[in-house]
Amino acid sequence: MFPLFPLQTVLVPGAALGLRVFETRYLDLVRDCGRSGTGFGICLILDGDEAGAPAAPAAVGTEARIEDFGSTEDGLLMLRVRGGRRFHVRQTQTRSNGLIVADVEWCEPDPDDELRPEHGLLGNVLQQAIEQAGGEFAKVPPSRFDDAAWVGWRLAELLPLSNLQRQMLLQENDPHARLDRLLALMP
Repeated sequence: MFPLFPLQTVLVPGAALGLRVFETRYLDLVRDCGRSGTGFGICLILDGDEAGAPAAPAAVGTEARIEDFGSTEDGLLMLRVRGGRRFHVRQTQTRSNGLIVADVEWCEPDPDDELRPEHGLLGNVLQQAIEQAGGEFAKVPPSRFDDAAWVGWRLAELLPLSNLQRQMLLQENDPHARLDRLLALMP
């Protein structure tokens, strides 16, 4: 069973996310992942809250792998995680400590397809966004901007989208259809 960490945000493959961990069930999850070298699932909360009673997670989520950790001034555990594989939740259980665990089916990895001509604008938009924002993607090789899946995930990460729009993109298995959806969202 795969542990889930439902949040009011969507983690997409390749994206980094900072988490403050303070509930016992999630501290235990982080300890177990650290010992076993495994990740956990992040799913958008469809009903409920991040803290307290277990929330209802979306059926499609992303594996989170811990890249770094530390603590805040007030002693809370801080994690930096990176999105990995996408998964589909088949069934969930709630453990006695409130942790939701799931039987998951891993989604197929995105194919290494080139950006199609009709999506060229999206590659340019992404290049401009990264040039303005800088950050970890500022030094990626130019060839990445021709990778349909990579362009789609970076735009899903960087554009000012709602959680439901990001979730819709996360649930799309075809990188070209994902880019079509992104084009439709562009002003």
